[in-house]
Amino acid sequence: MSSSIRKSNHSDALTRLAQAIAVAVSATLAGCQTTNYAAQSTVQPKPVLTAKIKQKPLWLSEKPSPQVPQDVWERMRQGFQLQDGVGVNPRIEQQRLWFASNPSFLENAGERGSLYIHYIVERLEERNMPLELALLPVIESAYNPMAYSRSDAVGLWQFIPSTGRYFNLRQTRAYDGRRDITASTTAALDYLTRLHDMFNGDWLLALAAYNAGEGTVSRAIERNEKLGLPTDYWNLPLPQETKDYVPKFLALSQVVLAPEAYGVNLNPIANAPYFEMVEVKQSMDLSRVAALAEIDEDELFQLNPAFKQRTTLDGPQHLLVPTSKAQLLASSLSSMNPEELLSLRPKKPVFDEVEHKAVAGRSRSYKVKSGDNLTLIAKANKVDVHDLQRWNKLNGQALKVGQTLVMQDTRKVVAKAGGKKPVQYKVKKGDSLYMVAKRFNVEMQHLKRWNPRTGQALKPGQMLVVSGPR
Repeated sequence: MSSSIRKSNHSDALTRLAQAIAVAVSATLAGCQTTNYAAQSTVQPKPVLTAKIKQKPLWLSEKPSPQVPQDVWERMRQGFQLQDGVGVNPRIEQQRLWFASNPSFLENAGERGSLYIHYIVERLEERNMPLELALLPVIESAYNPMAYSRSDAVGLWQFIPSTGRYFNLRQTRAYDGRRDITASTTAALDYLTRLHDMFNGDWLLALAAYNAGEGTVSRAIERNEKLGLPTDYWNLPLPQETKDYVPKFLALSQVVLAPEAYGVNLNPIANAPYFEMVEVKQSMDLSRVAALAEIDEDELFQLNPAFKQRTTLDGPQHLLVPTSKAQLLASSLSSMNPEELLSLRPKKPVFDEVEHKAVAGRSRSYKVKSGDNLTLIAKANKVDVHDLQRWNKLNGQALKVGQTLVMQDTRKVVAKAGGKKPVQYKVKKGDSLYMVAKRFNVEMQHLKRWNPRTGQALKPGQMLVVSGPR
């Protein structure tokens, strides 16, 4: 075979091989495209069906809300804000030791405060204020709305007359807003908020100012600034009472955080409103209202202690009533006719009439000396400051040296009005004036009058006159 023929055959073979390879490659490429399209058509979601349905994965679902505490003490603990950064402080430890050594003080205060604490906690939460502040009345008044101090401070929050008037707490012969549970709480939280703002958000300085006055704290800060000294609460030169005040408050908060650790037994307080407001459109006698709504008379007065004569005179047109009785009272008042409503109007108590007549007939006098004040004079003569003011038509505390005051021993007045002998009671551990008054069904004001030298803190074994002649 010639060389030309061999070349021609070889060329044809190469051509056929190239064509075969081209066909194979084309088939392969076509197959890949088909497979890729099929895969895409299988995986591709259906946009029309799923566009309107947004499903959250299980791990992104919302967490269940924490369970609401049944005990208001626990609710309070969850809102504490003032313990961070306190650390070990000997001034706090000293006060904490006192509470641990006197567990009945906090236990009794908690018992009295069970009527009011839930309301105060609610108001604090509304303002996003530290819930420790619900313990401030423990320090101020041991949660006794009738508490009265040497400086003429009154009520749960211990307002003096001038500060009370500044925060719109009216004070008349029949009504004292400083004792009003809701009005005084609003005033106290307003005052604390103002102090908190005044001292640049420092709650410890605000509490110190609540005790000593903003002027005292401001002057102490200015003094330290001039001397180049720290101006925080712990380093200020303050009165001893104020130096103890904030540590006592912080120590109390720590005891409430873990009462069992300090041997304190805090009875649970339901995390629910204890009282409701019921509107009243006329002056009413609290004793008759209590009977109408089947409420314990002393309990009704403990909820409405601002009405000093136990009648709704000079005060707001509403009463605080235990929640369980509010509907009954409201419906009873709304269904009464005018004649029936008149039966609820107050009448002057016989006790006051007898006292007034006796005072007019058996008064004695006292001449004011240098350094005297109403509190000292009242204590020395075993009479009440308010009685002293009433007998002498005094609006305030101001006295003049040489001024003559008229006074009367009210115990003699009552003894003359009736022929019965006083009944005495021996104080037991855990007793308080409120509990004793409630046990013997007597009014707190009478119990205090029969025991003029008795303070708010009772001691086991102490003898009290619990029933005077009527």
